[in-house]
Amino acid sequence: MSNTNNKEIVAAFWQAFCESDVDRALSYLDDTDFTWWILGDPKNFCLAGSRNKAEFAKLLTGVLDVCPNGLKMTPSAWTCEGERVAMEAESYGYVDGKLYNNLYHFLHIVRNGKICKVKEYLDTTHATQVLC
Repeated sequence: MSNTNNKEIVAAFWQAFCESDVDRALSYLDDTDFTWWILGDPKNFCLAGSRNKAEFAKLLTGVLDVCPNGLKMTPSAWTCEGERVAMEAESYGYVDGKLYNNLYHFLHIVRNGKICKVKEYLDTTHATQVLC
């Protein structure tokens, strides 16, 4: 697939995420070869570690459940090369009345029209204070 197609797949995933459409978001992820990794030590940060698709689905549903108005993710920069789609982004939402506004770098690996791997880098301290 071309860089443009891979970016469109990733952008469509994030659009579904921002619309709190879990089923549509999950449809962009590979069913058998999928890993979502979040930076951090799982002992110190509740979201850290690797998840398969089923585990990520639970995490995604949980995050969207605690954000009653959804969590908006605004991309600020893209870099696409082959199967790799890197995206810098900023999140914005409220959790129990607390503002959650974080900065991210995501590296997505897209193969055969599906996202198969994601590496997520973020401010783990802010995420812990608001989400955990």
